[in-house]
Amino acid sequence: MSELIDNREYRRKVLKELIGELHRGKSVAEVKAKFEETFQGVSALEISEAEQALIAEGMPVAEIQKLCDVHAAVFKGSVAEIHRPQKPEETPGHPVHTFKLENRELEKLIQERIKPHLEAFQKNDSKENQNILLEDIGLLRQINKHYSRKENLVFPFMEKYGITAPPKVMWGVDDEIRAAVKAAGNLITSYDGSKEQVEQKITAAVNKVTEMIFKEENILFPMILETFSEDEWAKIAAESGEIGYCLTQPQELWKPVNENVEQKVQTEGQKPSDGYLRFESGVLTPEEIGQMLNTLPVDLTFVDKDGIVKYFSQGKERIFPRTKTVIGRNVRNCHPPASVHIVEKILEDFQAGRKDHEDFWIKMGPRYVYIRYFAVRNEQGEYLGTMEVTQDIQPIRELSGEKRLLSETMSEV
Repeated sequence: MSELIDNREYRRKVLKELIGELHRGKSVAEVKAKFEETFQGVSALEISEAEQALIAEGMPVAEIQKLCDVHAAVFKGSVAEIHRPQKPEETPGHPVHTFKLENRELEKLIQERIKPHLEAFQKNDSKENQNILLEDIGLLRQINKHYSRKENLVFPFMEKYGITAPPKVMWGVDDEIRAAVKAAGNLITSYDGSKEQVEQKITAAVNKVTEMIFKEENILFPMILETFSEDEWAKIAAESGEIGYCLTQPQELWKPVNENVEQKVQTEGQKPSDGYLRFESGVLTPEEIGQMLNTLPVDLTFVDKDGIVKYFSQGKERIFPRTKTVIGRNVRNCHPPASVHIVEKILEDFQAGRKDHEDFWIKMGPRYVYIRYFAVRNEQGEYLGTMEVTQDIQPIRELSGEKRLLSETMSEV
C-alpha cells in the first residue's frame, strides 16, 4: 500500500515538474517526450492536483491559463479512462450527458457548416457567403449557454470540494473563446475585403472550441463524475434549464436513482431554520435581506392584496419621503384626493389580472424620476400585492460609450 502511495506522490511530483518546465519555456515536444517516457497513464484528478499545487506555490492562474492549450497537447491520448460500475453520464438528461450532446452538435456545426462555408467564402466573398458565415457564427455563439452552465452550476460544486485551480483556468479560457467567436462575427459584419483575416479569426475560434471539448471530456468530466454526489447532480440538472442549452437540449428530465435524493432536492430551501429565511434560490438572514433592499439604487414600497402598506425600503437618498407611520395604512389614504383614483385604477387592474405593470416618468428638478408599479403574484397566479419601484434615471440617461467590467484594472495589466 505504501508503495502505491509513494508512486502516486512521485507521479504528482513529475507532473508538477512537467508543467513547471513548460512555464519556463521548454518546447511541447521536449515535455511530451519526457511525459510519455515516465507515464503509462494519468488520471484527470492528478492533473488537477498538479495545477493546484503550482498555484499554491505562487504560480499565477493566468500563467497556467496560458499553458492550458499546451497541457492538452501533452496529456492528449494519455488520460486514463476511469471505469465505473455505472456510468450516469450515459443516461439521457444527466448534466454530463447533455454537455456531451452539445459538444457533438458543436462538432457537427464546425465540420458540416462552418468549415465548408469558410472554404466557399475564400473562393468567393460574396454578400451571400458573408451572410451564411455570419449565421454560422451566430449559432456558434450559443456556446455561451454551455459555458455558463459549466461556470455557474458545475464550478461551485468543484470549489466546495477544494478543486479550485481547474475552474479558474477553464473559466479564463472560456472567456477567451467567447471573445474569439465574437471577434469573428464582428469581422464579418464589418467586412472590408480582407479574406485572410476572416479565415484566420474563424479558424482560431473553432480550434479553441474544439480544444475545449477535449479538455471537458477528458479532464473535467471524469474529475467531477468521480467527485459529485447524486443530489448535487440533481441540483445541477434542475437548474440547467434556467440558463439554457446550446444547439440542442435534453429530451427528458434526469432523475436520481435514489428517490430520497430527488425528494431532498425538491424540498430543500422550504424548511425554516434558526435565524434564516430560505428561498428557492438561497438562504438569507433578515438583516441581510433588509440591508440588501436598502442598498438597492431604487425606492421600494410593498402594498398587500388588501391595499395595506406593509413595507418600504430605507435607502440613503429617497426620492419621495416615507415615515414608519405609513405602515398599516390603506394606500388609498396615502395619496392626495386628486390622484387617488389613479392608484385605485392600478390596483383594480392588477387584482383583476388585466395588467401586470404600469409605468410613469416625471421631471423633478435635476432628477428624471421613473416610477414603476408591478403586480406581485404567487406561482398559481394569485394576486399578493403591488410593488412600487422608484428610481432617478437621470444618471443612466447621461451614459454614453462603454465601460467594460474591470476596464481600468485590465488596461493597466
